[in-house]
Amino acid sequence: MLSALMIFFLAADLAAIRSEPNLERRSDMALDYISGVLGQVQELYNSGQIEQWRGALNRINEAVDLSYESLRAAQKNPRNDKHYKRAELKTREFLRRLDGMRDEVNFDDRAALDQVRAKISQVHDELLEKIMGKRR
Repeated sequence: MLSALMIFFLAADLAAIRSEPNLERRSDMALDYISGVLGQVQELYNSGQIEQWRGALNRINEAVDLSYESLRAAQKNPRNDKHYKRAELKTREFLRRLDGMRDEVNFDDRAALDQVRAKISQVHDELLEKIMGKRR
């Protein structure tokens, strides 16, 4: 079972990621953070810690925004940038993981999970469009 202290450290980690000056590294760190939180989301839900579960989902939303905004701020060409491709692959993985979790949560709790999934799906689609879009 996750303690309140561990949840505090998860929130603190996101603040540390925001302070990373290298934008591409910040994006990668945010993606790694999401992966770690997704691993704990199921444990929180199964142990009945619904408020902490919702908080973890909110932090995932924040980290997705942070990762994508960091990539955009780096102003690299998405077609030739490994960080964009990594973000696209990771967000696709996150969508698969969330789909698996969705089948295991109560109907009343699915809306929170669906909101996170929609955000990640939107970012994934934008990443894919930038990578595969027309050259300018």
